[in-house]
Amino acid sequence: MYRPSEPEGQALRLEKRFERPHSRRGSLLDLLPAGKEATDPQPHEVPALAPVVAQSPSIAEPEPSRVSEYLPGLPLLGSIGIDHIVAWLRDSLRWIVLALVVCVAGALGYAMMATPRYTVYTDIVVDPSNLNVVSDDVFMNNPQRDAQLLEVESKLRTLTSRNVLERVIRKLRLTQDPEYVKPTPLSMLTALFASQDAKAGKELAVMRALSERVEARREERSFVVVLKVWSEAPDKAVMLADAIVDAFEAELFQSAAESAGRVAENLNARLDELRRSVTDAEKKVEDFRRINGLQSANGELVSNQLSGELNSQVLEAQQRFIQAETRYKQMSAALAQGQAARASVFESADMTNLRQQFNTVQQQIGSMQLTYGERHPRLAAARSERATLEAAINQEARRIAERAKADFDRERSALDALRVKANDEISNVFTDNEAQVHLRDLERDARTKAAVYETHLARAQQITQRQQIDTTNVRVISRAMPPESRSWPPRTVILLIAGAVAGLAIGVTVALTLGLWRFVRGHQRATT
Repeated sequence: MYRPSEPEGQALRLEKRFERPHSRRGSLLDLLPAGKEATDPQPHEVPALAPVVAQSPSIAEPEPSRVSEYLPGLPLLGSIGIDHIVAWLRDSLRWIVLALVVCVAGALGYAMMATPRYTVYTDIVVDPSNLNVVSDDVFMNNPQRDAQLLEVESKLRTLTSRNVLERVIRKLRLTQDPEYVKPTPLSMLTALFASQDAKAGKELAVMRALSERVEARREERSFVVVLKVWSEAPDKAVMLADAIVDAFEAELFQSAAESAGRVAENLNARLDELRRSVTDAEKKVEDFRRINGLQSANGELVSNQLSGELNSQVLEAQQRFIQAETRYKQMSAALAQGQAARASVFESADMTNLRQQFNTVQQQIGSMQLTYGERHPRLAAARSERATLEAAINQEARRIAERAKADFDRERSALDALRVKANDEISNVFTDNEAQVHLRDLERDARTKAAVYETHLARAQQITQRQQIDTTNVRVISRAMPPESRSWPPRTVILLIAGAVAGLAIGVTVALTLGLWRFVRGHQRATT
């Protein structure tokens, strides 16, 4: 740039120094105005870009004087060429080498001093459908796909939960492992005076460190869960993975057992109330029976059985009464008609004797009448004997008739007594039947309560036994194997290559930055 106060020769030399050769390749910075003298396009610039920028209504270019005022070195960027960059890199070669050496040395030191990590993987199948050991289990299996995935995700969270990690910490004694608790010179002394809060804080620190080393995820479109665990030693990583899987299975079993235990405890608490309710209901039944005299035998009331028996006895007594009445009437008719000797209704041993004697005498009289005549003395004696026998037969018939009348009166009295007793028992049956309606209601209530109690009792015993059965369907399909190499840091060769690339990039950046800064500073000194 030319100034009137400067000598003409010096101004010409500066213009020649900062003049850009026409043979160089242009850049986008050529489009920016360098000042009032740069408003006109040079012959080597593309004149078509100026109207496009000028016609854009959304771009408001600042005035050239304001751009130069805020960014005085911006117009000089257009004059930077490849030779300047090469020169800057050559001048700052020592910085590039230094950065390269430092980064390579840092990568080598990190590879030698960094704590190695060995990662192992365990594949677990978490089937949402538990084993069907008990026909009527406490937990229901939902066949819906979304619900099954939610259950698997819940168990996935359980795999890395605090309860599982606490089991692992207690089992492996990780609070005494130097990998998780870095020992210090005063650690032995502070352990003697450590309070309970300090020990809890130590366990919490181990818990956090372990949770950072454990990760679990579910494979897409499957029930397979991948457990990722890393440690500073490959054998310890495998041991941690196995311990976490064992703790996970134990936690699932304990969770199911505790849930079943809570249900069984609630049922047992309910059983006492149900037992008292059943006892009260059965006591009401027995008290009602005793108060109303409702005795039963073979599932039937005694009053009903007695009434049935009385009715049978009444029928039998009625039959005997009819027979006695008929016999007595026949005897009375035979006595009235004088047919006692020939009537078969009169039956007795004496009557049979007398009839035989009468028949014998009658035969003798008949034969005597044919032999001796009507006036023979022997015939008169026989006829006298026949009359005596007839009188004896009539007397025996009257005696039998009197005995038949006594039997008739006795059967009639027995029949009347049985009828009275049967009628009384029928009224008792009606009363007992009415009372039995309420009794059946009480028995129904007692049976219902007893059924509920027996169901709860059987269920409580079944769930109590269910606590001892592990029905979780969790299977390990791929156990953790010791890794062949560490997962972090990468191999030393890779770290050295990365350090070299980073050092070279940093060195080149520093060289370009220093060269640009010198270029701008030199131009400012030349213009002043």
